[in-house]
Amino acid sequence: MAASGAESGALSEVRIGVTGHRVLAEVPRVLAGVEAALDRIAAAYPGRALVVVSCLAEGADRLVAEAVLRRPGATLVAVLPMPRGELVADFVTAESRAEFAGLLARAAEVVEMAARATRDEAYAAANERMLDRVDVLLAVWDGAGAQGQGGTAEEVAWARARHTPFAWVHARNRRPGTMEPTSLGAEQGRVTYENL
Repeated sequence: MAASGAESGALSEVRIGVTGHRVLAEVPRVLAGVEAALDRIAAAYPGRALVVVSCLAEGADRLVAEAVLRRPGATLVAVLPMPRGELVADFVTAESRAEFAGLLARAAEVVEMAARATRDEAYAAANERMLDRVDVLLAVWDGAGAQGQGGTAEEVAWARARHTPFAWVHARNRRPGTMEPTSLGAEQGRVTYENL
C-alpha cells in the first residue's frame, strides 16, 4: 500500500518538468492539450500537489507554468540557465520581461545555474538539472529532431531512455530561420502519453 501524503512528504507532490517550443501557433488549442495532459497527470498521481519545474523560457515553458499554477495547491520551481540578470537579455520585449518577472516572483524556489561558455551550454545544463528533479515530463513539441543543444528533442530522448512518464502535446515549431509560428493543423494540441 502506498504511503499517503501525510505519511511521506516525498509522496505529497508530483514534479512536472516542462519543455517545448518558444514560438507557438494556435495557442488556445495547445493550451487545451496542456490542460488535458495536466488532468491525466493529476489522475495518475491522486492526492499529490502539482509542482512545475521550469526554466521559464518564452513559449511552452511559461504556458505550462501558468496552467499548473492555476491549479489549487500547485507551486513553481524555476531552474534558470544563468543568473537572472543575464537571462533577462534573452527576452526582447518589455511584455516578455514582465511575464518572466511575474512568474519568478511566484516561484517557491529559484535555482540559478552558473554562467557557461555559451548560451546553448547554459540551457542544456539547466535542462539537465530540471530533468533530474522531475517525476513526469510534459513536452510541447512537433516530434522533430533537435535544432540545437539542449532542445526539446534531447529532453524527450532523456525521458524515453529513463522510462520517465511523459505527456506530449503536439505543436509545430516556428518556420526555420524565422519567428513565424506554424501549425500541425488538426494535430495541433493533440496529446499522446508514454508510461503515463
